[in-house]
Amino acid sequence: MTDLQQLFERNLQAHQDVFAKLPVLAPQISQLTQRCYQALQQGGKILFMGNGGSAADSQHLAAEFVVRYKKERRALASIALTTDTSILTAGGNDYGFNQVFARQVEALAKPEDIVIGITTSGQSPNINLALEAANNIGAYSVAFTGRDGGAVKDIAQLSLIVPSDVTAHIQEAHIFIGHYICEAIDELVTAGSDS
Repeated sequence: MTDLQQLFERNLQAHQDVFAKLPVLAPQISQLTQRCYQALQQGGKILFMGNGGSAADSQHLAAEFVVRYKKERRALASIALTTDTSILTAGGNDYGFNQVFARQVEALAKPEDIVIGITTSGQSPNINLALEAANNIGAYSVAFTGRDGGAVKDIAQLSLIVPSDVTAHIQEAHIFIGHYICEAIDELVTAGSDS
């Protein structure tokens, strides 16, 4: 019979081991935070996309910007490209699932925007094609990824590669990084009396 206490402790230790390595990403996370803040101050928006759990994270983070994270402040422009079932199903039907995010980026992104693709493997064709579309528009393309970065690390202008091969731990780190960026932008916005 499985010892659930030991299983819990092993999982917790594995999670902590990944998080202990995250400081290596601090310069890139700070860079992304500043880019997001500048984009929002200049009338840009942040677009998120992902598949499965990363789709849920996209919606989660977009909501933190539009509604609020911790502090009362103005709504901040952000969109999850994972939520419009009519666009997703029409795009999937007419152009194939690989194009469902690229078509939305083509329609919605502007050069002043940040486009963030969340892919634990870095190998999701629909994320990679959408970030290529963002690059073509002149938007700032970002990947939240893991493992060795996959193909996306050569497409995105900035790649946050979580040092893990375990999908769950990569996702846990992605939401932590996203929450940190939300909190930092809360601080920047409210410090600038932009509430």
